[in-house]
Amino acid sequence: MKRPIVCISLLTFFSNISLFPVFICSCSDDDTDKLPDTGEGGMSYMKKEKLKLELSSMQYYVTQEHGTERAFSGEFLKVNSDGTFTCVVCGNEIFRTSEKFESNSGWPAFWDEAREGSVTLRPDTSYQMVRTEVICSKCGAHLGHLFDDGPKPTGKRYCINSAAMNFKSKKKEDLKSEL
Repeated sequence: MKRPIVCISLLTFFSNISLFPVFICSCSDDDTDKLPDTGEGGMSYMKKEKLKLELSSMQYYVTQEHGTERAFSGEFLKVNSDGTFTCVVCGNEIFRTSEKFESNSGWPAFWDEAREGSVTLRPDTSYQMVRTEVICSKCGAHLGHLFDDGPKPTGKRYCINSAAMNFKSKKKEDLKSEL
C-alpha cells in the first residue's frame, strides 16, 4: 500500500504580515519523482525530504549540502579489492578500483572516472578558494573535488568522499567469465 505524502510549498512571504499562501498536493512515495523540480540544484523539496530518510546524516550532508567528511575517516579509503564505486544517491557507476591510488590526502583518490561522462565538473569558489567540484552526472550529488596533482596518465586526482559512494565488489563468477 502506498503511503500518502503531503507536499507544501511556500509561494509568498510578506515580512510585515504572517501570511503564507501554500500549495498542497498529495502523492505517494513512488510518485515523488514525478514532482516538479524546484529549489537549489533543481531538486524538489519532496525529493530532498525522501533522501533525508534514505541516506545517513553524513551521506546527506556530503551529497546534498556539499559537505566534506573528516580526513582519514571514510570507509573506502583503504578499499583496493576489484570492483566499482557508485553514487550513493542514484547508483550511477562513478569510479573503479583499477583507477584508484593512494594519495595520502585522507580521502579515496582516483586518476580517472569509471567512464567518460560518469561525473561532471564545475567551478567551486566556496570558502574563498578556487577549486573544481566533482558531481554525479546522473543526479547532481556532490562527490568531492578534482586536483591537478595526480599520477600519470591523466595527472588528475579525483578526491572523493566515501560518504558519497557505495562499493560493489567484482564477483568471482564475473572474473571467470573474463578469462
